[in-house]
Amino acid sequence: MAVNSPLPIAADLKPVAGIEIGYAEAGIKKPNRKDVLVMKLAPTATVAGVFTLNRFCAAPVQISKAHLAAAQTSGKPIAALLVNTGNANAGTGELGLSLANETCAALAAQLGVEPAQILPFSTGVILEPLPAAKVIAGLPQAIAGLKADNWFNAAEAIMTTDTQPKAGSRTVTIGGHTVIMTGISKGAGMIKPNMATMLGYLAFDAKVAQPVLDQLVKHAADHSFNCITIDGDTSTNDSFMLIATGAGTLEITSVEQPEYAQLRDAVTELSLFLAQAIVRDGEGATKFMSIIVEEGASVEECRKIAYSIGHSPLVKTAFFASDPNLGRILAAIGYAGVDDLDVSKLNLYLDDVWVAKNGGRNPDYKEEDGQRVMKQSEITVRVKLARGAATATVYTCDLSHDYVSINADYRS
Repeated sequence: MAVNSPLPIAADLKPVAGIEIGYAEAGIKKPNRKDVLVMKLAPTATVAGVFTLNRFCAAPVQISKAHLAAAQTSGKPIAALLVNTGNANAGTGELGLSLANETCAALAAQLGVEPAQILPFSTGVILEPLPAAKVIAGLPQAIAGLKADNWFNAAEAIMTTDTQPKAGSRTVTIGGHTVIMTGISKGAGMIKPNMATMLGYLAFDAKVAQPVLDQLVKHAADHSFNCITIDGDTSTNDSFMLIATGAGTLEITSVEQPEYAQLRDAVTELSLFLAQAIVRDGEGATKFMSIIVEEGASVEECRKIAYSIGHSPLVKTAFFASDPNLGRILAAIGYAGVDDLDVSKLNLYLDDVWVAKNGGRNPDYKEEDGQRVMKQSEITVRVKLARGAATATVYTCDLSHDYVSINADYRS
């Protein structure tokens, strides 16, 4: 079960005007499970996204990037998003591209739009061709069930090894305008920054100019999905999409508008909630850790050190065992790649416990204090570098026996 992450309540997930959602049980990998999702957008919607940096990026990632670029030059907006789970359509070459394009064409025909107005997304097993016929056969069911109040089902329809759906809503007032936003995410393994989620979708009803939305999605991702790690593996299919449906009364045409900063902060807060939900549901996770690196010379070096700690199997297994073998954290800091780091000035804290002082064991540190913290389900690791004013935070989880079991059996 996810660490301190209650199951979303369907009634709490607010419909967002300008987007309708439908799903189908197409039997892509297993029978009797939701595995095809359609999100139909109003013509007023603008869409922006960020994607994996994995060079083996999946066919749907390549097509979605191309269709987003085409929408900005053709004047024909993105009309729908099509998501399938059970098959990643990655490492499938030209055949994979052809199959993904087939699904786009099929959905476009049923919605009366052009294939380039569809964004495809896939998640699941890599190196296997997409069963496009099954996806296409499920489209009538998904389209027939299109409705605004369908976010909980949407969250379930994109799950793979997740133990529970991940979703949230917010209602904010910006410049006298009410803005409703709802988002979903999925992911439990193969999670590492750039992007650091497998799939995430967040919609809100404001009208936002495309250049502004392009900037907003990057800011939100950098402060949420690009701050999490489970196992250090960057997926081939990672995608995070922002959808401004344009159905509300708030309109933002410039990042200089004061309303932009308020919207940016609200979107980023919900994005962080969705990103942390992925870590809390990490495969086999029993603990959620926040790694805060402070007093760095730059944000980049703070992140480098935070990720080094968060990726370390030795650190993560120690947390799973509640073993305060905290020298592993110092070792991870030392090999993070900050070549001019003066470790004699470094201080390490485990929640309220001062563990390392000026590069060595704090004379007042007692192992029973460290063990007390390590037994908690939520733990904060704080590193102070004494090099400047920069800071960065990364969120991660422990590494348990179940992680190995889940990934050893994933394809069966």
